[in-house]
Amino acid sequence: MKKLFLILTTLAIVGSTVADIQATPSAKYRRVGKMRRGLANLVYGWTEIPSEWERAVTTDGSSYGMYGLLWGVHKTAIRIGWGLYEVVTAPFPTYKGGFKAPYLVKQDRNPQNGYADMPPEIGFNGGYDYNRFERY
Repeated sequence: MKKLFLILTTLAIVGSTVADIQATPSAKYRRVGKMRRGLANLVYGWTEIPSEWERAVTTDGSSYGMYGLLWGVHKTAIRIGWGLYEVVTAPFPTYKGGFKAPYLVKQDRNPQNGYADMPPEIGFNGGYDYNRFERY
């Protein structure tokens, strides 16, 4: 019984030390994540149009609605282009030898003109805040 207890304790200690390093910092950016981003940009990229229109009307007034609409069309075209690029190159590491999105750095510096990891949500908000800073 003492041997069994000693073996189980040793396995528990070894298991807890190994479990700490299982997910590396770049675990979020893998082939599947790149494919997910690409498909989301292709399918839901059009949500930039109503999102940018709403942001322009809310912050600048109704006279800027057309500007928001045009800016939304511009961001939609860019999202569709990046989506197509990421779906085609999903199996291969491209950006700095990895699978990270090449447009994330811009989001941190300029939330209005940058691009989040996923397209914005419209209508009912799911509670995820991965793209909340892009809209306001």
